[in-house]
Amino acid sequence: MRRKVKLWIAGFFVLFPYNVWATNLLKPPAELTVTLQMLFFITLLALIPSILVMMTSFTRFIISLHFLKSAMGTQQMPPNQIVLGLALFLTFFVMSPVFSQINDEAIIPYRNNQITQQEMLDRSVEPLKEFMIAQARDADIKLFMDLSGRGLIEDETDILSQIPLYVLVPAFIIGELRAGFIIGFLIYLPFIVIDMVIASALMAMGMMMLPPATISLPFKILLFILADGWNLLIGELVLTFN
Repeated sequence: MRRKVKLWIAGFFVLFPYNVWATNLLKPPAELTVTLQMLFFITLLALIPSILVMMTSFTRFIISLHFLKSAMGTQQMPPNQIVLGLALFLTFFVMSPVFSQINDEAIIPYRNNQITQQEMLDRSVEPLKEFMIAQARDADIKLFMDLSGRGLIEDETDILSQIPLYVLVPAFIIGELRAGFIIGFLIYLPFIVIDMVIASALMAMGMMMLPPATISLPFKILLFILADGWNLLIGELVLTFN
């Protein structure tokens, strides 16, 4: 009896994949198309965070804002959720023309069954590539072109088709990291001056045991408020993408 049960179970697991495959083959083509589209969009949703971080202005914003927190010495203010949210909305603000172009040229025609899925993907990538090429440095692009063995760009009038994504994305990322660190250095300068002045004043008064960072923090906040720091910083950050 047990032998028969084991044989039935083994037969079930052997035949189950074929039954499922046969069932899928019996589905109408329209249902299969809808299923594949749902699978594609679920996969796309899973990749959106990576796309947002790697192929947009998010990297420069988040690095600059974290440098600001570090330079001012406010460990938990503003909270990380606020900094992340601000970086996200600034990213949507800067990238809105690109997203609008993708929606008009790729998503809407695809939903209206005017183009195929592959054409939709190609049209979606082009605006992102144009944005990244405009921001990436030529030296970074040349570095990854050489590392990939593709050589120099032959036709300057058709750059998009000659630079693949696997070359352009890392070149764009290291360019954004470089820009973020340069902005962070500029953010640090005025706050370092305040730290040096406070440390010198405390040393002159013989109060060497008092931490300079504790005394300089209110002066840093005051300087940031008087200079309208948020308006100045955000405005300059956005203008770096023009």
